Amino acid sequence: MPRPQPNTYSPFMINYIGLTTGNSVQELIANHHQQLLDCYSSIPEEKADYKYAPEKWTVKEVLAHVTDTDIVFGYRALSISRGEQQTLPGFDENAYANNSEANNHSLYFLKENFKAQREVVKLLVASFSEKQLATIGNVSNYKLNVNAACYVLFGHALHHMNILKERYGI
Repeated sequence: MPRPQPNTYSPFMINYIGLTTGNSVQELIANHHQQLLDCYSSIPEEKADYKYAPEKWTVKEVLAHVTDTDIVFGYRALSISRGEQQTLPGFDENAYANNSEANNHSLYFLKENFKAQREVVKLLVASFSEKQLATIGNVSNYKLNVNAACYVLFGHALHHMNILKERYGI
């Protein structure tokens, strides 16, 4: 299935999808899976508690946020692919980050958790058939198809990878 069409996701997702390369979920995995693992795995211990401004997240909190979002969007993609008719809830990323207690975990633990979740993302995305990728569901106040959710799974992690490089010096 080709890249997501604008009517298959919320407009706020366009920036995430735009960060990805590839014209299929297989290309998405090939182009970005290892790139993301390499980047997030290379975060140095001395940066773990760093934040570039007082009101911003620490590196640990960013890592926990990306992992949490992988779980949320993975669940959305799975649910929609299985024909879920209920509207799936939104989530407040700041509330999740505030309640993650990421700063109470070691950076090693957070990196291992991220790596494990990215393997789940890779396998989940690879498992979807063309029919499943085209399936559309309801999330909060917008329509989302599985294909677009897959691109967001990679684009969101790429977005935060770029922030870690540009603003956190990773």
